Parts: sequence; structure tokens; C-alpha cells
Amino acid sequence: MLRLELINKTEQRRKQLNITIENLAKLSNLGIRTLNRFFAGDDVKLSTVESLTNILGLDFAGNESVPLKQLQKQRAKQKAIFMASLVQSTSALEMQGLEKNSLEKIIHKFEKEFLTGSYKNRLWVA
Repeated sequence: MLRLELINKTEQRRKQLNITIENLAKLSNLGIRTLNRFFAGDDVKLSTVESLTNILGLDFAGNESVPLKQLQKQRAKQKAIFMASLVQSTSALEMQGLEKNSLEKIIHKFEKEFLTGSYKNRLWVA
């Protein structure tokens, strides 16, 4: 595979997921300059390519290893759990910790919002 093909597939996937370079840098623990160098076709470390493709659900060749919908669901679940943990922490501070059933409902609601609701545009914000 040519480097240009990998770059094109990676850029296409980034756009499909609607992830900015800045958020992609945060999510992959890479620098913005490093990502810009990669997308410009400059040499980067293999570990950079690995980090980048893993976040985007691609393999080293730029082929889909995780389907788009599944990747979005995984990210929505991660963010929903994080948001629910904030609610749980605040409630615990007030000595009103949530029961497991209530917590699961909150997680499900956040997941739905990240996938189809008002938070949809924030799914990939780091």
C-alpha cells in the first residue's frame, strides 16, 4: 500500500466521524503538528500511525477494523459513563448516591443523546 492511500483512507474516516484534528490529537495522545505532518505525507513514527488508526477503527493498511456504527456506539458509551460518573460523584458528595438502576438509565440517556440527540456534535470532542 502506498503512503498516500493510507493518508486518504485515514482522512476519509476522520471526516466520516466528524473529528477535528485538534480532538484527534487529544484522543490519540499525539501532537497537532505530528498529525499535520502525517496528513501532509511527511515521515512519522509507526507508533504514530498505530495510535491514529486505532482511534479511527482502522488497521495499519487503512482498512476498517471496527465498523463505523460500532465505533460511534463505543465512543458514546465511554462518554456516557464519564458523564454519569460526574453526576454520581456530585450526588455522592451530597450523600445522595444513585442506585444502580438509576445510574444505568442515566448512562443510556447520555448514550442516546451522543448518538442521535443534542450532544451528537460533541461525540468526538475530547
